[in-house]
Amino acid sequence: MKTIDRTMGPMEWALLLTLSMLWGGSFFFVGVAVEELGPLTIVALRVGLAALALNALILLLGQRMPRDRELWAAFFGMGLLNNMIPFTLIAWGQGHITSGLASILNATTPFFTIVVAHFLTRDEPFTPGRLAGVAIGFVGVAYMLGTEVHEGSPSHAWAQLAVLAGALSYAFAGVFGRRFRALGCSPLVAACGQVTASALVLMPLALAVERFWQQPWPGLETWSAVFGLALFSTALAYLIYFRLLASAGATNLLLVTFLIPASAILLGTFVLGERLEWRHLAGMGLIGLGLAGIDGRPLRRLRKTACTYWKAWREDMNR
Repeated sequence: MKTIDRTMGPMEWALLLTLSMLWGGSFFFVGVAVEELGPLTIVALRVGLAALALNALILLLGQRMPRDRELWAAFFGMGLLNNMIPFTLIAWGQGHITSGLASILNATTPFFTIVVAHFLTRDEPFTPGRLAGVAIGFVGVAYMLGTEVHEGSPSHAWAQLAVLAGALSYAFAGVFGRRFRALGCSPLVAACGQVTASALVLMPLALAVERFWQQPWPGLETWSAVFGLALFSTALAYLIYFRLLASAGATNLLLVTFLIPASAILLGTFVLGERLEWRHLAGMGLIGLGLAGIDGRPLRRLRKTACTYWKAWREDMNR
């Protein structure tokens, strides 16, 4: 199977950094909105507004959404795995833990993806580097969860498990989404279809369960966060994601996982006044090391640099 794995130029790096800030900002936006809105309402507004924006873009580009039943069944399946389940679980989790910690736990998505792809696909088996990376990353997660349980913080532990379950759902979505290429669906239509399907389910569900109109009306800050979450961290982020996927490839896109926690932690610390504890930073370090092992490039570059210095040292000694 041929894959795209190109060296990124300045434009791709700029888009990658922008995408990391948009997705890192989603944890910040949820951290603001969860103070006044329930998780289902936040997610329903997120996908609903994003669906309006992406449908409008499709109309502006002169395209049409398909009416094929099989394709719409796939949209609902992808919406469930990629939007409804993870968005809701992460939003609920952020009601109990900081946005920075949620972003660190969300960075485990590649670990889950490797495990899911190994068992559900034939062309993405375990490799020694991937297996080692997964093991290191899960050690970091276990360490963070273990300290919460040991210190008697069950609500924090459950919140972290909810975010991890959201990351697992993203992993299943990554494998499930491979079928859209076979169905002849463009990336933009796939993105629009999944958020539209999610909105059709979540809007009535949020209205029935949380009935936000019976609660105090949210302030301008909360509404600004909701619009930022929908338009920037969802609609615009999807467009950049699929643009990068086409030009830089899936391997290079893995780098965004390293960058998302950085922007989320900075926003949470300096804007929301959050503070991560040392065990969370230690866990983040282990997750980052695991991601480096999966990606392979940092280790290859380190090995190449070490070999270069070793050869130079041997030449100097032989003179």
